[in-house]
Amino acid sequence: MIIYKTFQFDSAHYLPHVPKGHKCGKMHGHTYMLKIFISGTPELNAGWVLDYKDLKEGINPIINLLDHNTLNEIPGLENPTSENLCIWLWNIIKPIFPGLIKIELNETPTSGVIYEG
Repeated sequence: MIIYKTFQFDSAHYLPHVPKGHKCGKMHGHTYMLKIFISGTPELNAGWVLDYKDLKEGINPIINLLDHNTLNEIPGLENPTSENLCIWLWNIIKPIFPGLIKIELNETPTSGVIYEG
């Protein structure tokens, strides 16, 4: 069974390796939507894979680090493409939630990345 929870954060960034004149080379921001997918077997007594409260408590410190900050200033995110942000998130979240199987990150309502480690 797979459960998921969606989180939202607002961050600014610029892409340092795009061609000169590319609009993403300038500082800009996004309202990111992050969806975390956890796989597991529902626990017999509680009946759930993971308490959503526990998932929220584990992810919120990461969201708080990203929210209303410049991603380029966070160690490991000097080139904060959505793809690199997904890898960075995966490397932090996977040790906390070993059942993590997928991250979906949207930087706009119509553009995003899915990462499965």
